[in-house]
Amino acid sequence: MAQWDRLRQLPAGYTQQLHELYDRDALPMDVRHYLSAWIEKQEWQRAARDHDLAMVLFQVLLENLDIQHSRFIQEESFLMQHNIRRYKQNFQRYLDDPCALASTILWFLEKEKEILQSFDLAEQVVKARDKNDWHTFTLSDLNKLLDRIDDLINILVEKELVDWQRRQQKACIGAPDSVCLDQLEKWFTCAALCLIQVREFLSKLEELVGKVSYDNDPIKGQNPILQRKAETLLKDLLKRSFVVETQPSMPQGKGPLVLRTNVQFSVKTRLLVKFPELNHSMKVNVYRRFNVFGTKTKALNMAESQNGGMVADFRHLVSDNDFKSVTEELHTINFDTVFELKGLSVELQASSLPVVIISNSSQQQSAWASVLWFSMLSQDTKDVMFFANTPAAPWPKFGEMLSWQFLSATKRGLNDAQLEMIAHKLFGKSCFCFSCIFFLLFWTFWVWFDGILTMVKTYLEDQWREGLIVGFVTKGKEKSLLKKKRRGTFLLRFSESVIGGITFSWVEYTMTGEPHVNTVQPFTKVDLTQIPLHEIIRNFQILETENIPENPLLYLYPDIPRDEAFGKYYSEKTGVDSPYMKYIKTKLVFVSKE
Repeated sequence: MAQWDRLRQLPAGYTQQLHELYDRDALPMDVRHYLSAWIEKQEWQRAARDHDLAMVLFQVLLENLDIQHSRFIQEESFLMQHNIRRYKQNFQRYLDDPCALASTILWFLEKEKEILQSFDLAEQVVKARDKNDWHTFTLSDLNKLLDRIDDLINILVEKELVDWQRRQQKACIGAPDSVCLDQLEKWFTCAALCLIQVREFLSKLEELVGKVSYDNDPIKGQNPILQRKAETLLKDLLKRSFVVETQPSMPQGKGPLVLRTNVQFSVKTRLLVKFPELNHSMKVNVYRRFNVFGTKTKALNMAESQNGGMVADFRHLVSDNDFKSVTEELHTINFDTVFELKGLSVELQASSLPVVIISNSSQQQSAWASVLWFSMLSQDTKDVMFFANTPAAPWPKFGEMLSWQFLSATKRGLNDAQLEMIAHKLFGKSCFCFSCIFFLLFWTFWVWFDGILTMVKTYLEDQWREGLIVGFVTKGKEKSLLKKKRRGTFLLRFSESVIGGITFSWVEYTMTGEPHVNTVQPFTKVDLTQIPLHEIIRNFQILETENIPENPLLYLYPDIPRDEAFGKYYSEKTGVDSPYMKYIKTKLVFVSKE
């Protein structure tokens, strides 16, 4: 069956994952649906590396959209006509880089496969559980069942759990990845229950052999082997089922994994094997080489969990200040507990992702930079010596991480053009796909980037989210964009020289028709605290010799009338009655051609 057809037949929980996947704009679900057969037949992996093939597929994709558009005209489906036409226009951006389109479609197809694999894995678990009818089993059947459970545990532990841990690590630095543990908990619990039932059956079988047996009885020799095998599998599963569900974070911190001495932080552990009879009986202890104060022992229970999982929620821990704070020094917070059930006792340990400890708020920015660098590049969550030999970051990973910062803070990430500007700033060249950035350079860059992010989050979040701010664009690119536009077209960009600064530029034309671009001095938080940027734009005036002052800002790039773009942000009062006028007289920058 075709991949798309299988996806459409999945149960509700999995179709929800599919809807969440296609919430992204890169590949509309309508296009995936109507061109599904064609899409699944193409060699997107090769096209992602082969420009000529990618261009051919790009052109065929547009032709297929034309065919669909004609079909909807015949069916008089006005809405779908509009949608298909809009999708085709959006795909035109790949004209200069068709390999990027191939990579995008390949990414979606791989994510679809992951959803299908999750469903198939769940089916395997259910089948393994449902075959638990001991009356039909021989010892050979039991051995085969344990082999199947062994394979299942390998998938759960080496694939699903590892994938979740990496998603969690990326989510800590802003990635929009799901870190819900509910499905993993169902799989772990189901596999553990199956193994416990096998142990109980083998124990009963051992009792029976003790009462009734004969020479060369195969059960006598094989039962201990099967018991050891079942117990080993169960212990291996349990040892990996104890995880840190919510990484250490302070209530007012910039992000998780940065802790300040003498300031409370919280962290939550979870046991993925859920047995109600263990509620409150498993005690979790916290420990680390630095002192941790607070309630360091808590019971795993379901009362503190919103979803009924077995969790221990430590909400009021505090680290001491008996050591020197170094923002490139990593520490882990460890947890241990003991699983005891039906004669089985297993010691369990879990560790947080590496955290950075600071003693002063001035270290927050550099500490977060260290967390970003580690979580972006290292998948070894126990590598506390990572900064002893710090690796460089390849641009694709680095650019993606920067986009996550804006996405998590404002719900809008960085587009390709904005990332390209940043790459030019870092590398000073047009071909940067294979470039790398080193940590020392990143630290300097991060001061500038974080200043912008903080300014946008504090003062301009709504305007950024609406796409009113071009933001990351070089002066040269800015001029080339504006010189093609009509008089009074302006755009907003972040200052390259003033940390946390934003400016605007507009285009005018001389008497001979030559375009001229003007730029104002950047506005910083000092200005924006007193006057919102939309009021500055609304009341801005340029004073020319012997001319009446006028506002030269007429159309927000590319061609949106100024008041249409910013009108909903204006205060109701205007003119001299505006509460901002007392500031405008002294704060607005007037630009003269003289």
